[in-house]
This record gives sequence, structure tokens and C-alpha cells, in this order.
Amino acid sequence: MAHNPNMTHLKINRPVTALPPLWVRCDGSDPEGISWLGAELISTSSNITGIVLYMVTCKGESSLLFCGVDKNYSVNLEDLKKSHKKRHHLSTLTASGFAQYELFKSTALDDTVAASQTTITLDISWSPVDEILQTPPLSSTATLIVKHDAAAVDGSIECLLTVRGDLDFAEQLWCKMSSSVISYQDLVKCFSLVIQSLQRGAIQPWLHSGSNSLLSKLIHQSYYGTMDTVSLSGTVPVQMLLEIGLDKLKKDYICFFIGQELASLNHLEYFISPSVDTQEQVHRVQKLHHILEIVVSCMLFIKPQHELLFSLTQSCIKYYEQNPLDEQHIFQLPVRPTAVKDLYQNEKPQKWRVEINSGQKKVKTVWQLSDSPPIDHLNFHRPDFSELTLSGSLEERISFTNMVTCSQVHFK
Repeated sequence: MAHNPNMTHLKINRPVTALPPLWVRCDGSDPEGISWLGAELISTSSNITGIVLYMVTCKGESSLLFCGVDKNYSVNLEDLKKSHKKRHHLSTLTASGFAQYELFKSTALDDTVAASQTTITLDISWSPVDEILQTPPLSSTATLIVKHDAAAVDGSIECLLTVRGDLDFAEQLWCKMSSSVISYQDLVKCFSLVIQSLQRGAIQPWLHSGSNSLLSKLIHQSYYGTMDTVSLSGTVPVQMLLEIGLDKLKKDYICFFIGQELASLNHLEYFISPSVDTQEQVHRVQKLHHILEIVVSCMLFIKPQHELLFSLTQSCIKYYEQNPLDEQHIFQLPVRPTAVKDLYQNEKPQKWRVEINSGQKKVKTVWQLSDSPPIDHLNFHRPDFSELTLSGSLEERISFTNMVTCSQVHFK
């Protein structure tokens, strides 16, 4: 009222400082299930010309949500369009759709790891919308979204990383030591035996090229009969073990990405370069390992076309060439709907939404159906698994209808 110039009887000094948007949280106990009421001013560069009043409603009920069973919802698309036109006195409008498909989600075993999950979702947007719960057409815009937790696929990576048949001496040594060395003294003894054998010329092992490890330098020197003296004390033995372990991991990952035709040696150069210090090499290999985990998750759980896997790999590579390791990062990859149609066309979305607007940013009507509560502060009864079993349908579950409407009031 203070901003309405027609309220002259209030005797308010003008101009009035514009108030920020106001939102009131409601408990949803009314018949409409109102969860929020909002008010936001409409202003030009110099004047406040009106106000938009918002109402957000949310209802939850046990129903056959997205189960392939016909259900008469309390609203249809034409009713939503008519209501929008009537409320805003507009003759033209557009309806845009959004659907989210949960392609995979790892199961948390207990509350302590609830936040550590691998999720792979597909977000699809399109316009126009033909009907409520319409399956997105192939002309849509789609984005694959991947958030990965390392614990979910660690065991599966070993199955996909085939044992290489071209292990050099240092790699074979690392394999033996990783399974037998249990103390610092064991570590020192092992490297002492190797160095003594090299000095005597008892062994002349071969190595892959591209390593800057201390052991590889000693081996190369042994070919010419002269070797540097190395004191196996302090952190030197640990450093040597770390170096040969890094070299093996790099070659394992190169073998995987090239073997799966997901990257070339040039693509991987940043992650495998020996020209940086050991700590930086560790960081880069950790990044490459995270990329491997993401790719393996998709290979195992959604089995996409090779085209998508290749694009995802390249997207992750480009991200990690410029950013530090972030295991909570959410990777988003634009994809062609035709490349992922088998992943969603016969599935039911976890979220389906239609937004009706008339070209004005703040004037819209939104209707959404989801299987998770969209409003944080409302409590809904959730049937447990035994209730669903007793009901006679394992696919019966709670669904949530969420609606946003607005009314526009002009002061002039």
C-alpha cells in the first residue's frame, strides 16, 4: 500500500524507498495447501509501477505416480492455460516442459554416508507442451548430470581395468611390494637388494619410456656401469615406492582410456606428464582417477552409447585441466535426445513440470508433479515399504503436486 500512489489518504512522503521481495512461509494446513505467499515490486528505472503477488501450493498423497497407470489429476493442460489467460487478461502464451529422469542412484547403507552417493540424472526441456506428463520429444534439449562418490564403484574399477601383459620391471616390483611389504624396514631391504643387484650387473631390467623416477634413473645408469650413490634413509624409500606406483597407475589408466577409445595420448598428456614435481603428479593422477570413476559409473549403470561416453570423458578432461580436484563437482553434459532416448522413453520421470508464460518474466503459472517433496519445511506422511506391499501394488508411492500462480497489480 505504501508504494501505491493511489493511496493518497495514507499521507506518505514520496518517493518511497523500494522494499525488497517479501515471502511468507505457510504451514500448508489450509485446503489449498499453501506453502508460500510472496510479493515483489514491479519497477522501471525511476518508478514503482505495480506489484506481483505469488502463491505456492503443495500437496502430497499416496498415489500411482508415474506407474504407467492412468490417473485423473485435478488439472489438465488446457485448464491451466485458461486460468492463466483469465488471471492475466492475455491472449497469447507458451507452455514449456521439463522432465528429470533418475537413471541411477547408489543406495546409502546407513545415515553416515547418506550424502555420499553417485547419481546420474537426465534433465530434458522442450516447448511447446502438448499434455500433462508428456514424454519429451526428440527435439528437446537434454543434459546428462553426473555426481560421483568414489566409494560406490571402487570395486568395479578393478574389474574393468584389465591386467596388462606389458608390465616393466618397476611395475612388477611395485605389484610384488604392494602385496608383501608391510613395514619401513621391508621397504628399505627390498630397494637395497634391487640396487645391489643393479650395481653388480646381476640384472639388466627393461623399462617403459617416460619415467623420471629415481629407480628408473638408477636402472638406466646401470646399463653403462656407473650409478649414483643413494642413501636409503628418511623418506627416500617411501618416495621411490610412490614414484613407481604413480608410473604404474598412469600406464593402467592410459591403457583403459585408449583401449576404450575414449581418449588419445595427447588428450591425457596433462595428467601423465612426468615434468612436474611428485606432489603435482599425485594431484593430476587423482583427477584422472576421478574421471575414470565417473566413466565407469556410466558404463556399469546406464550403459550409454560410445558417443556419449566419449563426450563425457572429453568434458571431464577439459574441466580437470583447468580446475583442482573436486569429488563433489557435478558434471553436466549437453546430449542429443536421440543418443539417450533408450534411457528415458520407456521410463517414468522423478519430476515433471510445465511452465506457462506470456513473455513477461514475472508472470507465469507453474505446475509440477514429483516423487520427492519440493517444499522443505512441510512434513508429509511417507508410506513405508510394508504399507506399499500390503496395498497390493509395489509401485504405489507418495506423489507431490506443486503449483505456482501469480497475480499482477498495476498502480497506474
